[in-house]
Amino acid sequence: MNLTQKKCVPCEGGAKPFSASQINGYKSKLNSDWEVIDDKKISRLFKFKNFREAFDFVNKIAQIAEEEQHHPDIQINYNRVRIDLTTHAIKGLSMNDFIMAAKIEALNH
Repeated sequence: MNLTQKKCVPCEGGAKPFSASQINGYKSKLNSDWEVIDDKKISRLFKFKNFREAFDFVNKIAQIAEEEQHHPDIQINYNRVRIDLTTHAIKGLSMNDFIMAAKIEALNH
């Protein structure tokens, strides 16, 4: 299953967040640098040569987030970009978070 080929789907508030085993299964398809936090979000720090490269990366993420209608929390600190993904409507992780993570990873290769 190639997550970069999938599309995010609108998430209804009544859906259940992923279980720990689902999280581990999908996390195994991502780069090991993603960290699971409290089984509610995944987070990763990306490092760049300078602010311009970090900012360009964030702009590319913003474009994908708009296309997918699934928006990460993004923090920029000079040459570092922290991405946090969660599905706010269900207060946990869903397939959309892992699809976005895979698409973000593809930008950084």
